[in-house]
Amino acid sequence: MPHTVLVLGNPTDRHLRLLAELPLETSIAVGETPEAFANLAPEADIIFFANQNPPLFEQVIRMAPRVKWVHSLWAGVDKLLVPEIRDTAIPLTNAKGAYSKSLAEFCILGILFFAKDMRRLLRQQRERHWEKFACVEIHGQTLGIIGYGDIGRAIALRGHGMGLRIHALRRRPEQSQGDPIIEKTYAPDQILELMAACDYVALALPQTPDTVRTVGAREIAAMKPSAVILNVGRGSAIDEPALAEALQQNRIRGAALDVFDTEPLPASSPFWTLDNVFLSPHCADNTATWQDDSVRIFLDNFRRYAAGQPLRNIVDKESGY
Repeated sequence: MPHTVLVLGNPTDRHLRLLAELPLETSIAVGETPEAFANLAPEADIIFFANQNPPLFEQVIRMAPRVKWVHSLWAGVDKLLVPEIRDTAIPLTNAKGAYSKSLAEFCILGILFFAKDMRRLLRQQRERHWEKFACVEIHGQTLGIIGYGDIGRAIALRGHGMGLRIHALRRRPEQSQGDPIIEKTYAPDQILELMAACDYVALALPQTPDTVRTVGAREIAAMKPSAVILNVGRGSAIDEPALAEALQQNRIRGAALDVFDTEPLPASSPFWTLDNVFLSPHCADNTATWQDDSVRIFLDNFRRYAAGQPLRNIVDKESGY
């Protein structure tokens, strides 16, 4: 049976060229306005959310009463959990896996940035100043990961490969039972114990009501003075004023941040000028291939959907990821 796909995206986006791999009998509408879908929406059974315009999605899902599956180009789907999706049996899938490797590499970069004191190295090079100093060997240190999903495990694999001991906190600790690279697993109510035990703490949390301010003043106070916090999940997971205060007072070693509560990061943010902050403008996953990789996840799921097979990356609507 031929399928009808509504692709919410810019028709000129290069990565959408891969949709040519869909079966020839597939009907496709691509656009960025509700009018672009007026003809095909009543018969559509698939929506591919490939732009960052949630209000458009809300309009289109209401125009398409026969939709049986929705897929997002991104991993985060909190803006797509409208009643037409959240309160129905329509499966929602995402691009989990398309970003994990690059985000994990950013975490390793952040760890090494502080362990090897890259800011001092660059300053001395710029000043042509030759002065030896002690740096930190990360082998044998402890990396704690809050949010042990696909991204969290990618961080763990790379950290473990460099000799770091891996501790992980997740909503369901029993799911990591038998994981050969985890030395210790924590439940959410044990977060202070994890914060105190680790030399580096990486957050890889999605944005849900339960993850907002997962790390606040109390959790930061539990960290070692030599510890570093890293965030590649969502900016809302950290109480930014509490973190900025701890960094300004040198109560922890530093922070490597790719995401922020408000983006773009306001010019007034203290994170811009603190020497113990290594920041990225939410581009740690912005590789040359991530969009192609994400579209390929959709194509793989399309083949599964057409064959009546289980879909990959089905979102748990209750938890939001």
